[in-house]
Amino acid sequence: MAVAVWLVLCPSCNYTDPTPGALDTISLELAGTRLVVEVADEHEERQQGLMYRKELPENHGMLFVFQEEGPVSFWMRNTLIPLSIAYLAPDGVILEIHDLNPLDETPVASHSERVLYALEVNRGWFARHGVKTGDRLALGALPPAAK
Repeated sequence: MAVAVWLVLCPSCNYTDPTPGALDTISLELAGTRLVVEVADEHEERQQGLMYRKELPENHGMLFVFQEEGPVSFWMRNTLIPLSIAYLAPDGVILEIHDLNPLDETPVASHSERVLYALEVNRGWFARHGVKTGDRLALGALPPAAK
C-alpha cells in the first residue's frame, strides 16, 4: 500500500535557514506528518545542501530538484548531521532510501537512472514514519525540474 504525500506551498513557514540567502520552503504531508522542506533547485543550492548545519529540526528537510532525470550521487562533505535520503522518480515514486553518515565523503549513488528529486531528512525519519520504496509523492505542488 502506497503512502500518499501532499505538498502545499508554505510561504509563512517559520523555519529559519542559518545560512545566508534562505531557500524557499514547501510543506508536505508524508505518512500523516507535516514535513517542512527547503527547496534546492539551483546548482549552487544543491551543492551546498545541508552543509555546516549543526541540527535539523524534526519534521524538516531539504528537497533537491534536478534539471532532468538521471542517476545522482550524494555525499556528506561538511555535513554534520546524520541524514536519510530518498531518491524520487519524476512521477514522485520513492525509488530508494539510504542512510548517510556525517562527514562521510563516500558517494552514495542511486541505482536508478530515473531520479529527478532527492529528499533529505534526519536519519531514520522515513523508517519511523513507515515510508518505504514504492510510496508516491502527490505531484500537484512539486517544483518543476530545475533550471
